[in-house]
Amino acid sequence: MTTLAAPQPTREAETSSRPARRPRGGRAGGQQHGGRVAYAVLVVAALFSAFPFYWTIVAATRSNAELAASPPALLPGGNLMHNFRQVLEQADIGKALLNSLVVSGSVTVGTVLCSTLAGFAFAKLRFRGRNALLALTIGTMMIPPQLGVIPLFMLIARLHWVNQLQAVILPGLVSAFGVFFMRQYLLQALPDELIEAARVDGASTARIFWSIVVPIARPGMAVLGILTFMASWNDFFWPIIALTSQEPTVQVALRQLGGGYVHDQSVIMAGTLLGTLPVLVVFGLLGRQIVGGIMQGAVKG
Repeated sequence: MTTLAAPQPTREAETSSRPARRPRGGRAGGQQHGGRVAYAVLVVAALFSAFPFYWTIVAATRSNAELAASPPALLPGGNLMHNFRQVLEQADIGKALLNSLVVSGSVTVGTVLCSTLAGFAFAKLRFRGRNALLALTIGTMMIPPQLGVIPLFMLIARLHWVNQLQAVILPGLVSAFGVFFMRQYLLQALPDELIEAARVDGASTARIFWSIVVPIARPGMAVLGILTFMASWNDFFWPIIALTSQEPTVQVALRQLGGGYVHDQSVIMAGTLLGTLPVLVVFGLLGRQIVGGIMQGAVKG
């Protein structure tokens, strides 16, 4: 009587019967976690990044003598309200904040809208001379803005706009960087099939822009918006030329603080703190959109 031997499993069967290995750092298909070294580096980088703002708070709450002491104080003091009163007495900081909000808000809205329109045209529309116009637009980024100050000032003087806010608003309503940024974003984020489907349904170019392009471009518009707002808010070179102390922006008004033989650094830091708060508010409002735009670009295949 013969016995039959059991068939030997093949290599393919052994491989398929083994449980799948889980990727290191977490569960299969789950979120990956960094190591302790990565978190330590991020914490150190965050502390270095936040220290200038923390020192601004400390300096704004101390007196000038306390800041000159050795070693200097590293904790906030109780002199904040006195320094704020000095700021209000030395400069019209309230009017400066309002003017900066008007200028930065107008420049941001105009730049985002015009750049999105131009970026959509360069990315998805076909017209004669498109590449040449795009190259010319990018080429203007290589021209230093200081070269155009004299003819620009002659223009606003002829228009009688000196010491008026439109002299600061209109030159910044569109930027070559914004056009190139939105063109690159829409080139990847906006499928051609959506535009073709909308044209088949009879939608005009304006309807396609407002109903399809703007919702898709919202994360990119948020990133461009906060970059433009911060650049316009912190601009000092052109406002100090076109405006005076009677119609200042924040950066022009900060120039009037802490005057005298010895500059009062605590008053200057208090004014700087007041001028920084609106930027933090804007970043808090648009921060989620910025993170969403970055993640959308990172996971796009």
